[in-house]
Amino acid sequence: MLGKTFMAMAIVVVSMSFHDNISAQLPDWVKTVGAQAKPAGKHQVTVAFRNDTIPATQQIQAAIDECAAQGGGRVDFASGVYLTGAVFVKSNVELHIGKGVTLKAVNNEAAFPEIPTRVAGVEMVWPSAIINVIDAENASVTGEGTIDGDGQYLWRKYFEMSRDYVRRGLRWIVDYDCKRVRSLLVSGSKNITIDGLTFQKSGFWTVQVLYSSYCTVSNVTIRNNIGGRGPSTDGIDIDSSHHILVEGCDIDCNDDNICLKAGRDADGLRVNRPTEYVFIRNCTARRGEGLMTCGSETSGGIRYIYCADSRSLGTRTALRIKSAMTRGGVVEHIYMDNVTADSTRFILSCEMNWNPSYSYSTLPKEYEGQELPAHWNVMLQQVPPEQGTPHFRNVYLSNIKGTHTGTLVSCVGSEQSVVQNVELKNMDIQADKAGVVRYTENFVIKNVKLQTPDGSQIEERNNTGLNISW
Repeated sequence: MLGKTFMAMAIVVVSMSFHDNISAQLPDWVKTVGAQAKPAGKHQVTVAFRNDTIPATQQIQAAIDECAAQGGGRVDFASGVYLTGAVFVKSNVELHIGKGVTLKAVNNEAAFPEIPTRVAGVEMVWPSAIINVIDAENASVTGEGTIDGDGQYLWRKYFEMSRDYVRRGLRWIVDYDCKRVRSLLVSGSKNITIDGLTFQKSGFWTVQVLYSSYCTVSNVTIRNNIGGRGPSTDGIDIDSSHHILVEGCDIDCNDDNICLKAGRDADGLRVNRPTEYVFIRNCTARRGEGLMTCGSETSGGIRYIYCADSRSLGTRTALRIKSAMTRGGVVEHIYMDNVTADSTRFILSCEMNWNPSYSYSTLPKEYEGQELPAHWNVMLQQVPPEQGTPHFRNVYLSNIKGTHTGTLVSCVGSEQSVVQNVELKNMDIQADKAGVVRYTENFVIKNVKLQTPDGSQIEERNNTGLNISW
């Protein structure tokens, strides 16, 4: 089929048979995701310290510590704005940020002590988040209040560093050198609930669930484009974690809205922990790079991910799968069903060679022989081709309604790794063009009504088992 082009009329109906029952019912594992327990203690503490210039960090932490020492319970706040640095929620404690309460991050990086963690797929020392749930069980952060990252100063820091680093051939490391504060981190924890909160102006990623299990992120609103567009202000990142529920969230950000991650390159392959069994439902993605994104940190594997009953409104992509040829890992068993997409650039985008200037670490000659930061050396570790090649397979999209769409599909594998078993079915899409399919095996479209201005073209090369009939 080398170089062959599939043509269609302005309205296209595609009909082939393949996995007809993928959306007939949810898989059994969906019933097992999310927090299985919540704080059961009865102790209650209220924080009332508010000052326009003095952080309340010590008072908030003291209330959490007291609650934990009494066997658990709930920490409340009197209405108002509380300046704060990093606070750490402990097992069996509910930190309740109620209506009329705002926790506002202080513009002082020293207020967020560095901790061992993982950022963008690499384990390293990095600032703690505003709210941290680390090595805890049965804890929660809830309420109708707001967590304000007040992150514009960190956005400016990144833009200034990035301009300098790009000039010096260091685009691949600036995101790691420019340390910025996350809004909420759940790490090494189990049975954690994040519910009801509004996050805004995060300095970096907003909610990261790392090395954790049985967690729920629900009814969260994220607004990171207030006062500018912050770099790398992901909405929700599920990172080498399992049995996670994300539901009822509304996300406007400047990178991936909901992202599944599992480590980068040599360090991610060393850790080798997958993200798996994640159910996303009834969520809305607004500005951002993807309603649901898998990658680009794929090294530990991403599998059994299901997104249903959601909306992509002005988002770059409904489903995005991305990696690099040094990253490795398998992305498989990815499902998206019953999604409304308006003003998206792509319904499905698959890229194995994503963003080369960021993805591939090359040390400029002037740095050779110099003592380098530890995380630079980690990033510069070479990955053998047989380990670095990523694999995408078993990807199913169904019941998608798309209006004002740029492209239905852009799916490009590689000679080393074809994309296997992709199905698009039961769709009604208005788009500028149909798109590109290259280096795939068993790519199937079924029952898709595609409307394009001038008739549709699927440009295709190097595919086997491509089942499209216009």
